[in-house]
Amino acid sequence: MTDTTDPGSTSDDRPLRGRVALVAGATRGAGRGIAVELGAAGATVYVTGRTTRERRSEYDRPETIEDTADLVSAAGGVGIAVPTDHLEPDRVRALVERVDAEQGRLDVLVNDIWGGEHLFAWDAPVWEHDLDKGLRLHRLAVETHAVTSHFALPLLLRAPGGLVVEMTDGTADYNAAHYRNSFFYDLAKSAVLRMAFSLGHELGPRGATAVALTPGWMRSEIMLDAFKVTEETWRDALATEPHFAISETPRYTGRAVAALAADPEVARFNGTSQSSGGLARTYGFTDLDGSRPDAWRYLVEVQDTGRPADVTGYR
Repeated sequence: MTDTTDPGSTSDDRPLRGRVALVAGATRGAGRGIAVELGAAGATVYVTGRTTRERRSEYDRPETIEDTADLVSAAGGVGIAVPTDHLEPDRVRALVERVDAEQGRLDVLVNDIWGGEHLFAWDAPVWEHDLDKGLRLHRLAVETHAVTSHFALPLLLRAPGGLVVEMTDGTADYNAAHYRNSFFYDLAKSAVLRMAFSLGHELGPRGATAVALTPGWMRSEIMLDAFKVTEETWRDALATEPHFAISETPRYTGRAVAALAADPEVARFNGTSQSSGGLARTYGFTDLDGSRPDAWRYLVEVQDTGRPADVTGYR
């Protein structure tokens, strides 16, 4: 077993020292931001995904899980990359067995597997949508989470206080009242919200907590590429999409997860739906630029009402 610091030995700047996390789907985007912030809080973080320095997934993008692990370590944690296809139960079982053998514990599980960015057509009704792509999206976005929880939760439940974070797009309230892009996308994101609710009922009596979490308009690597900007030049995109002014970095969501993981009273959120902006108000953290964007409140009160873009009071 790998020697880790006593979980009881924490400090204000490393509140998760000695804790062990698994971020499933940490190659890029929110998963990477979460892994890095857990590392910055002192955790040992296992990061998984299908793109490695030797092999790319069908996304065919340059980000790798090894790069994510290096960023975790550079932030102050211990990053461990494990190539894993979460649709393959034997691979997931082996992943959890490795965490158990090396650490003997699991304190935080983040189900961030997605992989469906190129599999849904905006506003295409179900009868016109490519069926194979829609079903593949559901396997990647929903089945992977179920497989991972099936194998990882017994280890997480070995000690009280474990946290499961189900990553999705949209809060429960927002998604209940709004159509989200397409039948397949809408159903996938709503299913993950319900997963956190269901897990809350199963984990709560056993001393663990499940939370659904959504970022706001996140400046992921893919989003920046879509707007043809970088993190340094992202404001150039406001010329074509003024509401992008409310956007946030993946690290903002990471800080939300780190705050949840360090909260001794996190059980008060069990089974609920949370957002990065909402948790920032609760815990007081900010994005990397010192601002505190609240994208879902902005979306309801400004963007969806047709008002001109104005983030005053929202970040």
